[in-house]
Amino acid sequence: MKKGCLSEYFTGVVAKRLSAVEADPKKSNQHEFNGVKPLRSLLGDERMDKMPSRFMYFGDEEDKSVQADGYLTWYDSRIDQAHRSAEYRLYFPTTSVTEKMQEGDLLLVVRKVDGSILMIAVQGGSTVENQLLWLFGIAEVERQFIKRDYEAEQEDIPLNFASRIIIEELGIEIEVPDDNLLDALLSRFGGKFPKTAEFSAFARQSVGASSLDDADKVLIAWMEKEEALFRVLERHIVGERLRQGFGEDVDAFIDFSLSVQNRRKSRVGHALENHLEQVFREHNISCSRGKMTENKAKPDFIFPSISEYHNPEFPNVRLTMLGVKSTCKDRWRQVLSEAARIERKHLFTLEPGISENQTAEMAGHRLTLVLPKSLHASYKPAQQGNLLQLVEFVDLVKGCQFATV
Repeated sequence: MKKGCLSEYFTGVVAKRLSAVEADPKKSNQHEFNGVKPLRSLLGDERMDKMPSRFMYFGDEEDKSVQADGYLTWYDSRIDQAHRSAEYRLYFPTTSVTEKMQEGDLLLVVRKVDGSILMIAVQGGSTVENQLLWLFGIAEVERQFIKRDYEAEQEDIPLNFASRIIIEELGIEIEVPDDNLLDALLSRFGGKFPKTAEFSAFARQSVGASSLDDADKVLIAWMEKEEALFRVLERHIVGERLRQGFGEDVDAFIDFSLSVQNRRKSRVGHALENHLEQVFREHNISCSRGKMTENKAKPDFIFPSISEYHNPEFPNVRLTMLGVKSTCKDRWRQVLSEAARIERKHLFTLEPGISENQTAEMAGHRLTLVLPKSLHASYKPAQQGNLLQLVEFVDLVKGCQFATV
């Protein structure tokens, strides 16, 4: 197990594409997978009765995930037939998850480092399918199980900001960095959450790098450092509040828990905007952030400024807009109506592996995705030609601002 790598959370995974017999209870009541070699390598030779397991189903972009607690049983169906070779099977019960499974869905059986099992079904061709295949380092799968063994492989899969977000979507808490960062945080902020702009500036100072060197790489470094600093400070602040206790005030505890979750979600988006603004500042790019265009819409960034946008004499071809969403899901459509004068929209995101259907729809609406270079490989080759790196977007904006009409 290596810190900061996939093996810190998972020992291995097997994956396959579900057949009709495996997915449709009308065609089979067995609720079993044949214990083929990859499964046997993952689970071993010892019988395991009713292993506590987490079942998860992820649909398309519009469909919410379904989760259920259940169990799996791993056994040799020929244990009492000494004259015959072993024939292992993995039994699973009916749950709200298994009822959603369909032929062609991706199935993942994942073993965590604590020995527990995640059984994950994902709609074929969806964004989540692409993301999980990318996370686990798996090529396209067919109807036979394939396996990745993170304990045995010499080259582990390093985690980055985007892959950690996917792991958390699986209900796994990301390991908090060492507390050697806490003293500096307490000295600077006094044990309270500062304003997001101030916290982002502190993270950039801690990294000590300029986006002039490599904007794509440095932006990710800034985001990862801010995430690490935030988790350390959050653990301290939350720990102090829990030690104070809530007595019998259940509502106060619930409110506090929700505030922790909401802060985590909103902070990432603000941090990303803060760091992008710094990139533009370092590249001497003029822009307006969060200013109103039409119908009370407020694009995240307008280039070169909101005053030029509202000046009817300023040429449209020299205007650029950038929406910013750390994760897109179906919210990307919001940016389409945010700047009527600008026909070609741009959207910066940290979401890997958006489905081909979604990126095709984006292209149809003249929306171009901008992502850090390291995330482009999570998209299929046919999609990558329509993606921009951050440094390419910077060059595009510079070209627009200084273009002659």
